[in-house]
Amino acid sequence: MAYNAQLGRVGIWAAALRMDDAARRPQVEEAAAELEELGYRALWIGGSPSPDMAHQLLAATSRATVGTSILSIWQHAAPEVAARHAQLTEEYGGRFLLGLGVSHAEAHSGHTLDHPLANRPYSAMRSYLDVLDNAPRPVPAAGRALAALGPKMLRLAAERSLGALPYLVTPEHTAEARDILGADPLLAPELKVVLLPSGGDRAQAYATARDYLSFYLGLANYRNSLLRLGFAESDLADGGSDRLIEAVYAIGDAEAIRARVDAFFDSGADHVALQVVTPGIGTDLPREEWRTLAEAMPLDG
Repeated sequence: MAYNAQLGRVGIWAAALRMDDAARRPQVEEAAAELEELGYRALWIGGSPSPDMAHQLLAATSRATVGTSILSIWQHAAPEVAARHAQLTEEYGGRFLLGLGVSHAEAHSGHTLDHPLANRPYSAMRSYLDVLDNAPRPVPAAGRALAALGPKMLRLAAERSLGALPYLVTPEHTAEARDILGADPLLAPELKVVLLPSGGDRAQAYATARDYLSFYLGLANYRNSLLRLGFAESDLADGGSDRLIEAVYAIGDAEAIRARVDAFFDSGADHVALQVVTPGIGTDLPREEWRTLAEAMPLDG
């Protein structure tokens, strides 16, 4: 598809690719270089990374696109982001993709309290994009994408960016998002993965998935998104029902993961960003799992 040359079909999403801990930096740099060698063309840094963190990952690689997924508009001033985007684009030949989002009020400990649009996230994003458009060195629409879940933000992503980076979604959401976006904009959902070897403990895999999901189920934006998709409040309790876990995760061996990825492509995705979930997620660099997935996934098309 149209985005294969830049992003490939499957990329890696990981908060552990952040380099805010100097002691971990050599490990992260080595892991990023291996991901590129494995054939992943897109590396997505989770956890509201700064452009400086993207810079560090760009420096550790030579071909891969590095995306922020997502940079919170509440934490990073638009004029500074525009200036840094211009520098990174100049230095790394367009390998930096600025993923932007309004994030979650519950997660920001006061960052939004003094913002005049704190309770109007859609308007806040439009205003932020206006600043990027009018900066001395503007961020082009093709150089940015939006973390969009609902219809209004998806339409904004289509109108004013490369496209959408939905997080914690299902193939059904992907089909709806494609209808809203239209045929051309990028649609690159994230998909959580628990890789389970043959004969592995499926109950433990579900426990690992549920433990991680419980954080997101405390955030109103994700709860509302899942309710719009037809889940009930009971599905969101106690870390998520089995039905919910099976909808928003891919759990199983590499073949099972590939089948779930294909379901997203069949629903209209251009690219799928895989997040390998482990008990130590956030600090783990699950390199063995990344290698296994690279052998099974359609990285190029």
